[in-house]
Amino acid sequence: MTLLSALALFSAMVVLAAIPGPGIFAVMARSASGGMPHGMATSAGIVLGDYIFIALCLSGLAYVADMMGSVFTTIQYLGAAYLIWLGVSLLRARSTKARVAPTSTNSLASSVLIGLTITLGNPKAILFYLSFFPAFLPLAEITLTDMVIIFAITTVSVVGVMLIYAWITVHAHSRVQQRGAGKALNKVGGVLLVGSGLWMVLRSL
Repeated sequence: MTLLSALALFSAMVVLAAIPGPGIFAVMARSASGGMPHGMATSAGIVLGDYIFIALCLSGLAYVADMMGSVFTTIQYLGAAYLIWLGVSLLRARSTKARVAPTSTNSLASSVLIGLTITLGNPKAILFYLSFFPAFLPLAEITLTDMVIIFAITTVSVVGVMLIYAWITVHAHSRVQQRGAGKALNKVGGVLLVGSGLWMVLRSL
């Protein structure tokens, strides 16, 4: 992989990561309800799912996605149900003060799980990578160094974009909190989570 192809891949992945979708909505919603740690945890889950698909793609095991179709579908529905449940919980929250609750290992793990299930719930992503990567490098000639570079580019581009969304959300959360509009922010976060869950379900139909 040349420097030019690496920069081109990085630029393309930044643009693709910035396109609004369930992943971004989940990061924003978790950041609004749990602060920056939850936004970071959700972002980590999303990029972890990308790692899995990229590894399958680069190792030539793309057919695994088809063989495990039912497993991916189950993950998709479970993830969608969890997102909807979290969204409904936020919508039903009565607190008018949007104080961020102290985080715990379990709650952060749930944020990672949300990000991971959102990504794994889309097995077609591996087909996307199969058609996307050849534009930047020949898959048949990938070296170990190339693989390290690809994973590094994925981490910086995807996580970087997600953290920007998380930071913006937390910053907006702080300003809204000062104006005593925490309940309204809960509604927005709840709608984003429910919408993300429904989007995952509809996409599978």
